[in-house]
Amino acid sequence: MNLDLVTILIISGTGIACLVLGIIIASSVLRKAVTRKAQLKIKEAEVEAEKIKNEKILQAKEKFLQLKSDHEKQINEKNQQMNVAENRIKQKEQALSQKTEQTQRKDQELDKLRQNLTAQLEVIEKKQTEVEKSHRKQVEQLEKISGLSADDAKAQLVESLKAEAKTEALSHIKDVVEEAKIAANKEAKKIVIQTIQRVATEHAVENSVSVFHIQGDEMKGRIIGREGRNIRALEAATGVEIIVDDTPDAITLSCFDPVRREIARLSLHQLVTDGRIHPARIEEIVEKVKKQLEEEIVEVGKRTTIDLGIHGLHPELIRMVGRMKYRSSYGQNLLQHSREVANLCAIMATELGLNVKLAKRAGLLHDIGKVPDDEPEIPHAILGMRLAEKYKEKPEVCNAIGAHHDEIEMNTLISPIIQVCDAISGARPGARREMTEQYIKRLKDLESLALGYPGVDKSYAIQAGRELRVIVSSEKVNDKDAETLSFNIAQKIQTEMTYPGQVKVTVIRETRAINIAK
Repeated sequence: MNLDLVTILIISGTGIACLVLGIIIASSVLRKAVTRKAQLKIKEAEVEAEKIKNEKILQAKEKFLQLKSDHEKQINEKNQQMNVAENRIKQKEQALSQKTEQTQRKDQELDKLRQNLTAQLEVIEKKQTEVEKSHRKQVEQLEKISGLSADDAKAQLVESLKAEAKTEALSHIKDVVEEAKIAANKEAKKIVIQTIQRVATEHAVENSVSVFHIQGDEMKGRIIGREGRNIRALEAATGVEIIVDDTPDAITLSCFDPVRREIARLSLHQLVTDGRIHPARIEEIVEKVKKQLEEEIVEVGKRTTIDLGIHGLHPELIRMVGRMKYRSSYGQNLLQHSREVANLCAIMATELGLNVKLAKRAGLLHDIGKVPDDEPEIPHAILGMRLAEKYKEKPEVCNAIGAHHDEIEMNTLISPIIQVCDAISGARPGARREMTEQYIKRLKDLESLALGYPGVDKSYAIQAGRELRVIVSSEKVNDKDAETLSFNIAQKIQTEMTYPGQVKVTVIRETRAINIAK
């Protein structure tokens, strides 16, 4: 048993030793294999790195060559541009040298001309002195022959030629005027026609009444109220006469103040929409509408100045411009008229080379004297000028406003432009309308003014008062007197009458020879 155990132990120890030895041998073999593999991978990595290095070097060389070629191209282009610029500079230098040579030649020619002119002037002065001496001798001889002094002869000659000189002067004036018209009318008509064509505004109609539409006659009773208290409260609050008649679905608002009429219309609209109609509510709504309308007036004024490009207006002037929307003159809306005049003035000022901004500003403000809150009994042009002065407008603008109806003297070039543009805007067909009585009175005044001159038999105002035809007696008025009569009548109409546009005066002189054969 002991031997077997020892044998087993020896065998097991030998086996373990062999096992350990095998493990050691195997590990050494593995180490060698791993080392060989690592060396192979390192070699492969070195080879790969060398390849990558060579490729990067090649790429860098190619990129360098590309950049070098691009740089050379840029240098060549800049050199070409510099060559072109140098050629241009050389050409300019040559041109300048040629011009300097030409100017030197011209200076030499001018010097020669000056010398020749001075010589000629000396000769002319000598001849003038000789002529004066001979003229004096002739005058002395004539005085001896006639027995009259030169002054007496001049007086007799002047007296004898007065009538002839007057008629010749009138005919000469007529010829000069005709020549001036031929020379100047083309350009003047061109400027005026282009100006009118470039401005177009709609025609307006002046009304002193507004019609408020309602649905059903039941609402009329509610507007009238018990014993008429609602309508009386509305009339007292707005200052507008409210007419409720048999016209179906309509109420008439009558007032000559368009602002009050608009306040009444808007108040009625809110009352009818709300449905609560009683005196307290009416007063509340009217006050509210007044504030809203005042804000709208200011907004209209601001929008107008922005549209026309006018800046720096006083807030009170802006409010007056807004009030123009609710004012009309002879059927033409005042705001539209003022905008039109402003645009016309700007165009004319541009054509004539004047200050466009001042002309446009004066054109917009020329009628502000028609819309103040209190209306004193002075011409609207003077009132507008005072308002413009009060709110620190420039003197040119103030003079243009005050002089556009000849109330004051014009002292700037803008003033006649405002007057002309105002006449153009008001005189175009359909822009304005007059009351029948005023129209008939103006026609009668035209005819009676012409009948006041001696030799006038009949006078007729035609073309809606834009032409006056005067028939004169051929025995009392000759052809030369007819020219003088036409001029005098036109001047008197211009100074004594107010009219839109212009009036053409035509004097007709007719001679008839009548015989009867029996």
